[in-house]
Amino acid sequence: MMVNTASPVDQDVLIVGAGISGIGMAVHLQMHCPDRSFALVERRAQLGGTWDLFRYPGIRSDSDMHTLGFIFEPWKHEKSIADGPAILDYLNRIVDERHIRERIRFDRKVVGADWDSAAARWTVTMEDGEGRTSTTTARWLYLGAGYYDYDEPFDANFAGREDFKGQIVHPQFWPKDLDYKDKKVVVIGSGATAVTIVPSMQEAAHVTMLQRTPTWYFIRPAKDGFANFLRKILPEKLAYKITRFKNVRLQDIAFRRAREKPEKVKEFLTNKLKASLGDHYDEKAFTPPYNPWDQRLCLVPDADFFEAMKAGKASVVTDHIERFDANGIQLKSGKHLDADIIITATGLKLAVAGKIPVRVDGERIDWHEHFYYKACMFSNVPNFSAVFGYLNASWTLRADIVSEYVCRVLNHMKATNTLVATPVLADPSSLEEENVFDFSSGYIQRSLHIMPKSTASLPWRLSQNYLQDRIDMRTGAIDDGVLTFTNAKAKAVPAPTELEAAE
Repeated sequence: MMVNTASPVDQDVLIVGAGISGIGMAVHLQMHCPDRSFALVERRAQLGGTWDLFRYPGIRSDSDMHTLGFIFEPWKHEKSIADGPAILDYLNRIVDERHIRERIRFDRKVVGADWDSAAARWTVTMEDGEGRTSTTTARWLYLGAGYYDYDEPFDANFAGREDFKGQIVHPQFWPKDLDYKDKKVVVIGSGATAVTIVPSMQEAAHVTMLQRTPTWYFIRPAKDGFANFLRKILPEKLAYKITRFKNVRLQDIAFRRAREKPEKVKEFLTNKLKASLGDHYDEKAFTPPYNPWDQRLCLVPDADFFEAMKAGKASVVTDHIERFDANGIQLKSGKHLDADIIITATGLKLAVAGKIPVRVDGERIDWHEHFYYKACMFSNVPNFSAVFGYLNASWTLRADIVSEYVCRVLNHMKATNTLVATPVLADPSSLEEENVFDFSSGYIQRSLHIMPKSTASLPWRLSQNYLQDRIDMRTGAIDDGVLTFTNAKAKAVPAPTELEAAE
């Protein structure tokens, strides 16, 4: 005898994380799957994810808010390169206006997720701040847990750290009342975080950015004149839609041009830098050994970083670290950088699936053994999706189309009266792997061994082409022969023994 044992659930969809990805999915569910129940769990006491965690001076978006904003909610601020508090205001307003806050369980860290094929559901184990555990069940698990380790940043393990008499700070864990007034500050790193911090610490005596390798910088106004003009003459939503379209197109063109004609793009970016810096331009400090967009382009709104250099408040040193000592940093060139405070903006440590142990029928998932499916699901993992944003465009562009796609899948399941959707891959060896992360950034290269796999072609691919992805995710067939729809896997019930039958 066969018994179908699909079990009831506490909610249809459980969303892990109340940052951009999680909030976006909640709104998409309200819009596209109003019949589905959902809840969010957030390990921190506030929503916002990255935008609430990071508190360093000047924290801001490194892409424009017309693409980092959601497709369903116009960005209304004058500045399109927005600071952290403005982004948090935007997220809080969405959550309150759409009555999502009451669905968020704060201070709940997910410590395990277990899929049971017989019950056709996830059981998610959570831990609160006191260490108490609880569980909840869901038909679908949606991970909006970001892409990096919230507990520990990348540690570059500089020799002599213990000898330094000043303060060492990592931007991921910025002290609440760090006093840097009239202090000598050295910021190690040359990425978006370092370039944000340096011009924002104006009260310091001097800020030195110490870089091992230069970065490609792109100067643009913090305010989008075109967007602000449109907002004056058009309805808010239409103005936002046009600006978003324009910015997506420009991002795409710039990325393609950098890949196709890198020398031309190098020349363009270098000329902009020379014009901005004038006599302060130093070829060694601003000529990276790689092509633009081999690593993410670093945005400098209103040239603030370069203005700080011209004002004598900041400088750039290109060198290697020998060791920290009592008074600062000894460099391999023989030079010494005196410092009262050292800020290690050396990068993030990537984490897959929020470091949550995920098990399917008792077997722990090793993500590096699974392939991406449609950039959001994974081979042979049922009713599970996650968001990993674009490297060459705004995170939210991916979050939006993934949310829409998962809603399409959920609606297909409702229409076909099925409970389980699994991207089935019978023979992984039949696929040709391709490193879709063709970026030389350290945080990417350090983490390839833990990342899910990707191939050269769809659907087993984490693509970096938003315009094409948007078409595929919105119009491609849901029932494509790979995504398989089933119900609870029935367990065979043993036939009664002779003794039981006699009774």
